[in-house]
Amino acid sequence: MSNHVALATDSTSLPIDYDMPLLLEACQAVGLRAEICSWEDPDIDWGVFDAVLLRSPWSYVEQLPRFLEWCERVTAVTHLLNPLPVVRWNLDKSYLGDLDAAGVPVVPSSFVAPEADPADALRAFLARHPEAAEFVVKPTVGAYSRDVQRFSRAQEPEAARHIAKLLQQGCDALIQPYLDAVDRDGETDLIYFDGAYSHAIRKRALLLPDGTVDVPTQDARTAREAAPDERAVASAALEAVVARLELGQPLLYGRVDLIRDGDGRPVLLELEVCEPSLSMPFAEGSAARFAQAIAARLDHLSRDRKNG
Repeated sequence: MSNHVALATDSTSLPIDYDMPLLLEACQAVGLRAEICSWEDPDIDWGVFDAVLLRSPWSYVEQLPRFLEWCERVTAVTHLLNPLPVVRWNLDKSYLGDLDAAGVPVVPSSFVAPEADPADALRAFLARHPEAAEFVVKPTVGAYSRDVQRFSRAQEPEAARHIAKLLQQGCDALIQPYLDAVDRDGETDLIYFDGAYSHAIRKRALLLPDGTVDVPTQDARTAREAAPDERAVASAALEAVVARLELGQPLLYGRVDLIRDGDGRPVLLELEVCEPSLSMPFAEGSAARFAQAIAARLDHLSRDRKNG
C-alpha cells in the first residue's frame, strides 16, 4: 500500500494547529508514513509523497496566488487532498451561491463586486432583509474572521465604508444578516471524513455587539452532538460539492458550519473543505477515524495507478 503522506502546514500556523499532534500519532498507528511539511519550503520534492494533505497552510491568506500556484505544482506530481478543483472552489465564499442554487439551506448572502457602489449595494441588501436588525460584512476570501465586522442598521455609513475598503483591496465583499440565535446557541461545526459524520463542536459567537471580533481559540469550543436536522443539512452540502465538481467520490474531509435561523432551522454559514481546523482534541477517536480514511484513500489511489 502507498503510505507516504505530507501533512502541509507552515511555520506560523503549526503552533496553533491543535489537530496535528493527534493526527500524526494516529497516522503512525495505522501504518502511514506521515511527515509534517511547510508548503512554503522551496526545497521539498513533493513528488516523493503519495499524497499531500492540506492541514494548516493558513499563511495562504496573505499570498493566495502563490498558494494556488503551489497547489498546481503539487497536483502535477502527486495527489492533493482535497483536490485542486475543491481548493479553487472553496477558497472564495462565492461558493455559497452554488450551494444555494443546489437547494442547500444557506444564510442569505449578497455579493458585492469591485465595480459596484458600496452604498447602493448595502441599501439594496437592507431593503431585501427588513427583518435584519444587524448584519455582517466580510471578504469573500479570508480566514479566522479577518476583516469580518458586525453592524447595526444605524451603522449603515460605517458598513458602506468597510465594504469600500474590502473592494479597494481587490476583494469581493459578502453581506449577510446577523442571525441572533448564534448569541444564544453558538454555531455547530460538523466534521466528516470520507463522507461519514465523525463529530461536532459548539463554537460560541465570535462577532461581538461592539464591532470587535473574538479570536476563535480552543476555549471558544466545546464538544456537541449534532442534531439530526443539522446532520441532514451537512450531508446535503457535502454531496452538493461532489456533484457540482463532478468528483466521483466523497470528499476526504470536510467541516460544515451551521447556525439556526429565526425559525430555528439549521442553515449553512460556511463550508470548509480545503484546510479546516477539525477540532479533534474535542472528540475521542476522531484522529483515528481520519487516519483510517486517509489510509483507505491512499490505498484506493494506489489501486487506480496500478489499474491505469
